[in-house]
Amino acid sequence: MLFVGRTRYRLPLSPSLAQKFDALAGQFEVRVFASAAPGTTGDGTFRLVGTLRPRVLDGLAFWLSLPVRTARLLREFQPRAVFCQTPYDAAAALLARRIARVPVKVIVEVHGDWRTSTRLYGSPARRLVSLLGDQVAQLALRRADAVRTVSPFTARLVRELGVEPAADFPAFMYLTPFTGEMVPLPVEPTALFVGVLEAYKNVDGLAKAWALAAPRLPGASLRVVGKGSRSDVAESLVREHGVRWDRDLSSAEVAEAIDGAWVLVLPSRSEGMGRVLVEAFCRGRGVIGTRAGSIPDLVEDDISGLLVEPDDPQALADAFVRVLSDRGLAERLGEAAASAAAPWLQTPEQYAERMRELVG
Repeated sequence: MLFVGRTRYRLPLSPSLAQKFDALAGQFEVRVFASAAPGTTGDGTFRLVGTLRPRVLDGLAFWLSLPVRTARLLREFQPRAVFCQTPYDAAAALLARRIARVPVKVIVEVHGDWRTSTRLYGSPARRLVSLLGDQVAQLALRRADAVRTVSPFTARLVRELGVEPAADFPAFMYLTPFTGEMVPLPVEPTALFVGVLEAYKNVDGLAKAWALAAPRLPGASLRVVGKGSRSDVAESLVREHGVRWDRDLSSAEVAEAIDGAWVLVLPSRSEGMGRVLVEAFCRGRGVIGTRAGSIPDLVEDDISGLLVEPDDPQALADAFVRVLSDRGLAERLGEAAASAAAPWLQTPEQYAERMRELVG
């Protein structure tokens, strides 16, 4: 199989990615075409494209060259299937297949609402191509040989286009650091946010809600983990409310951060498959989330967490106050969350076997 996507890989692989690709290598001969993290070059398996200078042209150059580069790999590698991480990658792969004239299946994975990438992620300039991007994505989803979704929410998105998913199972999640013995809640009531600092994660709404909740929660704290184009929001939280902000943590450090919190908060405007929700569940922590994307598929309101409407800072603030002022409630939500993790767990070998079945 050939994986195609914009992901930036660093070699040697992290333990999480190593588990994934080792398992896949037991089922397939694998090649990956993607971007390189700074200071990384590819190898026999990973064909990685370095960053173009000036940086503003890097993404455009990658997407414009993707069909031709993929066509070259199709001729060279002759894969049985191309797995595309987004519908946009799939559009390039479909064009590459025509250029190369190689009989290969194009399989697109839907990890979230593809419309988010041009509206709620990165530079506002992306919005200029949002309508064109929508049309390209819909065309690719309808013409792909198979579509794999990762949650009930993403399956619904695909079915709205009249396309039935060939398979629906979670993305591979490296959960080893999260599956050990659970620890009790810490003494200090703390809420934790883990995610990219982008508009679709609603970090601006998180900041507004914490500004409303903090005066009502003496002794409670918020911790933020992540980086992205809205780092200014995290900076303001640090400056105005003394929030702890970590730009980047390893998986083991994220597990420790979850253990140090009473509750995870995920105020997203859109969410494909909330991996961090499963990680929190594995550590016995409930979730304050929004009724957006896949979050209600995982979080049962007032059972394993509290759900509020997106873009309602007051409701989110009230949820903060309710959980962080009531240890018994936080413990009850965490106990139910621990039981709710099971349907989303899979071993690397199970994931690879499901991928094999999808290829057929």
